[in-house]
Amino acid sequence: MTILVTGATGAIGALVVRELRDRGTQVRAFVRDRARGAERLGRDVELAVGDFADADSLRRALDDVDAMLLSCGNQPAQAELEAAAIDAAEAARVGRLVKLSTIGAAVGSPAAFWDHHGRAERHLARSRVPAVVLRSNFYMSSLFPAIERARSDGRVFAPAGSARVGMVDPRDVATAAAVALTTEGHEGQTYALTGPEAIDYARVAAELTTALGRTVQYVAVPDEAARDAMLASGMPPWFADQIVRLYERLRAGAADLITDTVHALTGRAPRTLTEFLRDHVGLVQDPPRATRADALTTSRGT
Repeated sequence: MTILVTGATGAIGALVVRELRDRGTQVRAFVRDRARGAERLGRDVELAVGDFADADSLRRALDDVDAMLLSCGNQPAQAELEAAAIDAAEAARVGRLVKLSTIGAAVGSPAAFWDHHGRAERHLARSRVPAVVLRSNFYMSSLFPAIERARSDGRVFAPAGSARVGMVDPRDVATAAAVALTTEGHEGQTYALTGPEAIDYARVAAELTTALGRTVQYVAVPDEAARDAMLASGMPPWFADQIVRLYERLRAGAADLITDTVHALTGRAPRTLTEFLRDHVGLVQDPPRATRADALTTSRGT
């Protein structure tokens, strides 16, 4: 069995590659940059170099593939790029496609990231590819910038108000994806993946206080101030606007969701924020480039 992992150098894709290899599954990683792919995944991983916008590279990557993980970064053309990948998988008669999505996926959502996922899910449902959709809650890895700031000055800033969020560890999402890719009985299912409890940012600050060994305070900031800070950091305006819209949805309760799906799929309880911070707090001063790039990207994980 050969599985194509797209978005293979991303925060989740790289974890899925590792999970599949640990299970003895043949993996082909779809990457844009061969050197970076080898550095991130290991030089013994089969690489297929290409891009969703390059139909020929998709066809080559899908040659003799049995299953595919569909993972695409947030960008204005995301829905169209994922649709192209779905069409290529259908043409190649791929036996199973697992799409990484978000708990807020809905066509017409005011948050463009969620609208993009909703449109891609709709395209997938209309295709003839046997498929599984994994709708993840907010990734705990999205807290990496907050952890760095808390380490430096003891404060966590976010336009989250008192929103409660069922944050999920990316490792649990990757394990669930590996299960869906390699075991039977999941086709046609849409699974919501969350952590074990819904927590607010005051709780995040409390957890960081323990993990860092210093007092950390949560500072709720207005949307406009958050947007200005993101722009000042170099974030593109469209992306900053969408992050603000996502936090609006969080404050409305869109991510206050807990399921037992991680346990049902993987056989183990989802990791807590305490466990995530224990395993990662020493790494965030210099996280991998893919992790840093995805840190504020809450599209697949809210």
